[in-house]
Amino acid sequence: MKKILPLILVSLCLQGMLAFSQNKTTTESAEKFLESQSEANILYQQQFLDSLVKASIKNELRQSEGESLKTKELESKLKKMETIDSLRKVELTQKIESLKKNAKGCAVAPFKDTLFMVYIKLVSSTPEERALNISNRIKKLYSDPFYRPDSLKLVESEIGTEIVYSPDETIMLVNNVDAMFYNKDSKQLASQYLGIIKNSISQERETNSLSNYLLNIGLALLVIAGLSLLIYLINRSFRWIRSFMTVERTWLKNGLLINRIRIFTPEKLVMFILRISNLIRILVIMITVYMSLPLLFSLFPETKMWTTTLLEWVLSPARNAVKGVIGFLPNLFTILIIFYIFRYAIKGMKYFVDQIEKEEILINGFHADWAQPTFRLLKFLLYAFMLILVFPYLPGSGSPAFQGVSVFVGILFSLGSSSAIANMVAGMVITYMRPFRIGDRVKIGEITGDVMEKTMLVTRLRTIKNEDITVPNSTVLLSSTTNFSTNARIEANGLILNTTVTIGYDIPWKDMHQTLIKAALLTDMILKDPLPFVLQTSLDDFYVSYQINAYTREANQQAMIYSLLHQNIQDCCNEAGIEILSPHYHSMRDGNMTSIPANYLGKDYKAPSFTVRQESNK
Repeated sequence: MKKILPLILVSLCLQGMLAFSQNKTTTESAEKFLESQSEANILYQQQFLDSLVKASIKNELRQSEGESLKTKELESKLKKMETIDSLRKVELTQKIESLKKNAKGCAVAPFKDTLFMVYIKLVSSTPEERALNISNRIKKLYSDPFYRPDSLKLVESEIGTEIVYSPDETIMLVNNVDAMFYNKDSKQLASQYLGIIKNSISQERETNSLSNYLLNIGLALLVIAGLSLLIYLINRSFRWIRSFMTVERTWLKNGLLINRIRIFTPEKLVMFILRISNLIRILVIMITVYMSLPLLFSLFPETKMWTTTLLEWVLSPARNAVKGVIGFLPNLFTILIIFYIFRYAIKGMKYFVDQIEKEEILINGFHADWAQPTFRLLKFLLYAFMLILVFPYLPGSGSPAFQGVSVFVGILFSLGSSSAIANMVAGMVITYMRPFRIGDRVKIGEITGDVMEKTMLVTRLRTIKNEDITVPNSTVLLSSTTNFSTNARIEANGLILNTTVTIGYDIPWKDMHQTLIKAALLTDMILKDPLPFVLQTSLDDFYVSYQINAYTREANQQAMIYSLLHQNIQDCCNEAGIEILSPHYHSMRDGNMTSIPANYLGKDYKAPSFTVRQESNK
């Protein structure tokens, strides 16, 4: 029984295999782990005590030969103890399996590569301390110039199996609980560890030998030479491409054309391709050099650890990218399906819009010129709705960064585009108000001109002086608009042009009406039907105001029509002997020459004599 107490103390080794975290779930898991570890310790202690009791009973059985009553009693106790021991062994195995799920081991890595893991606390030594002590002892063996692998042996004891180098130098102890974690006994696990330790020391000694260093230096020089040759071939290849692009460029004679739009001239295209090829050349060289570094670093033990790091810097992003692409494929198929549904829906809508625009489909209250603006509006709304449906399937759409950028762009758009949105809304309203068409002569505010372009944001006018004026749609909506072309079209009577002439009271108004109507009928682009007509707009102090009104369908030629009309009024008045003397004309008429031009007067015309009357005073 004196051996029981030290054995019980040694058996208290299943503790401290837990990594605490800050969240509630991890805390609960840690508490369960501690509880399971405590239960496993108790079961192991009980199993160990039972084994001692069983050994004691077996010893008494050997000594009680010939005493049948005592023998039967001892055999019954032994059978009962074996049953209890088997049940406890099963329960302990289950507890150990549950502990494996949360156990966190410490690596034994004397030469930076992990040899094996330590999970179990031994007496007062934590797994970290055990792993560090074992690593230091292995390093000491490696540094021993008189090291002999055959001197490493296994020594069994009641608490496990020791790996020793000499009777007074223990490398590590593999206890029974260590072995239970791997479903082995202590001797099997210790034998496995012994082989690993021997191989690691032998490999490290061979790696750091002088002959191996010389061999590695030679391999490094060979790698550098191969890298230099590869870089030379890359430069030669790209130099040949540069020469080909400079000399043989007949196939680039048209430059880069997209939808008949010249993006690059041949010279600019060649320059662009050369710059791209040079950038690709530099990128290929950098990748080649970078991929050769892990090969160089793997040749020397001091830099071997960088091999995995350098490869991981490249392979990890590539692996993540491939995983991301593969994981995105279902969402990509969903996006493509949504896109093609909307695309063909828009194509079907375009067919009906074209038919409405050609007036092959008639809808009451819907004008043909509304077709294209309405189609553009519906197309925009459908694409916006499509983006809303597609957005959740885009990679990173749920990330806080993506959402933050979306909110930021939305705020910028809202703050910076208020006037643009106002013009767009005004453009929509103007489209359905139909105040003018392309080519109409209009007056918007103080601006008169022909409508050259009508967009969602602006309306462009060209004046009679060939001045192009851009008017925001919001200004168009808020200003009064005069359309000269609406009634000038074929189906209407025409646009009425009018001008006023003031003539003295000495001319009969009937003669004046006939003269003005005659002048209007002689004017090009004035309609004969309906007939022009004259309005007397006022009777002033010295003259009468006659307004000639004439119809025309050429609203865009008003300046020319007015000029011709004025010329014909002058000619017709002169032919009729009507002098245009108002509104301000002062002359002594008695005996003076008439104001009518000489080519309208007869050959025998003479200016009347000036009459002086003298009266005598009585």
